[in-house]
Amino acid sequence: MLQTKFQIINLTIKPIFSMRSKNYFILALFVFSLYACGKTSNSSTNNCVSTNGVPTTAEIDSVQRYLTSKSITATKDPRGFFVETLGAGYGINSPLPNSNVTVKYRGTLTNGTGFDSTATGETASFQLGGVILGWQYAIPQMKKGGIINLYLPPSLGYGCSASGKIPASSILIFRVELVNF
Repeated sequence: MLQTKFQIINLTIKPIFSMRSKNYFILALFVFSLYACGKTSNSSTNNCVSTNGVPTTAEIDSVQRYLTSKSITATKDPRGFFVETLGAGYGINSPLPNSNVTVKYRGTLTNGTGFDSTATGETASFQLGGVILGWQYAIPQMKKGGIINLYLPPSLGYGCSASGKIPASSILIFRVELVNF
C-alpha cells in the first residue's frame, strides 16, 4: 500500500508476461545479440574468418598463386608472408620490433590499385609496434638501405576489415625502402 497525506491507494500490479514467456524473450534477445555482434558487413559478403594474425593455408595459397601468375620469385617466411629482396642494405644491425623506423614505401592491391605511399623524395617515420603485423614481422629483417617487395596475406594486413581504399580480405603488396632506424 502506498500512503500519502491525502489518501491511501491499494496498488495491485498484474504481470504482463508469464515467467515462461519472459524466459523465451530473454533467450531470443540473447541469441539475437550474439548474432548481431558476430556479424559485420564485410564478413557476410567475403566469408572472412578472423585468425588473430595467423594466416590460413588458403590465404597463403592465394598469395602463392598471385606470385606464380606474375612470375615473381619471393621467399616465404614461416609466419606466412613473402619477401622479394631488391636490395640487401648495409650494416650489421636491423630494427627491433619496437624501433622507430623511417621508410619510403608504396602499397598496392593485386589489381595494381595504389592505396598509400610516401610522396616522391619524402619519407614516413613511425614505431613498428603501431603498424600492421606484416610490417612488424618483415621490417626487422631488413638492413638500413634495404629495399623489398612485401606480399602479405589478409591476416597480416587488415584481415576482415576494410580500411580506406583497401577492401576487406585483401592481399597487400608493399615496396619498402628502410631509410633509417
